[in-house]
Amino acid sequence: MFGGSITALITPFQNGDLDERALQEFIDWQIQEGSDGVVPTGTTGESPTLSHEEHKRVVALCLEVAKGRVPVIAGTGSNSTTEAIDLTRHAKEAGADAALIVTPYYNKPTQEGLYRHYEAIATAVDLPIIIYNIPGRSIVDMSVETMARLAEIPNIVGVKDATADLARPLATRFAIGADFCQLSGEDATIGAFLGQGGHGCISVTSNVAPRLCSQMHKAWRERDLDRFAEIRDRLTPLHAALFSETSPGPVKYAASLLGKCTSETRLPLAPIAEASRVRVDEAMRSVGLLN
Repeated sequence: MFGGSITALITPFQNGDLDERALQEFIDWQIQEGSDGVVPTGTTGESPTLSHEEHKRVVALCLEVAKGRVPVIAGTGSNSTTEAIDLTRHAKEAGADAALIVTPYYNKPTQEGLYRHYEAIATAVDLPIIIYNIPGRSIVDMSVETMARLAEIPNIVGVKDATADLARPLATRFAIGADFCQLSGEDATIGAFLGQGGHGCISVTSNVAPRLCSQMHKAWRERDLDRFAEIRDRLTPLHAALFSETSPGPVKYAASLLGKCTSETRLPLAPIAEASRVRVDEAMRSVGLLN
């Protein structure tokens, strides 16, 4: 079972190329700060702009530095089932603990198409699979009923739920059972998500506040609800600032303030506006991440 604070890793760039040193140092810092897992090559890692070679390289670099200290859940999704199988097969061969596979974007498959897409991947590659349901980016929303069908396949083990529908985790729990891993994909909803039966969060905010995010989940597990609420409230302005523009623009700028990498993104993502930079600066200071 995956749970706690799992970081949806940014991918550092330097002059348009992968910054491999910054990436590995960043992952090591994440682990030292207490993150419960890492996700390379997801949406926050700008996977749509990575070549296949770069994508596989990022996964390999992540596994090289993680060395089994925390789970590595590789993003391997695509709107092409064949491509998703290839990326998932590479993740398996490289030693990843699981694959995070987004619902196919742009194609707008039916619920039956969604079922067959994930069934084909799970059949082709014997690796734990977490469904990434994010209607805001992929347009399609996997129903609880379809997810329950897929959960009957042994290596489909959970969901990253970015629907922001806080009735969904409870409905999923009733339909599939408590052992089906439910991870929030929305930092700002984490308190309610955990209260509705969730197990953790694949987080954008933990890129820049890994220790606080880890401590918040630890407080939840220990039922120290006062401490949990204190950290939750402290992080709330930061969550908002990091989504002031399309992610990962703001969080990469925030990471640059910490000296972890440049703020570079790849087109079509542009540098964030001055107003957004001011907002991120202020939020980082309010949380205590900058002097």
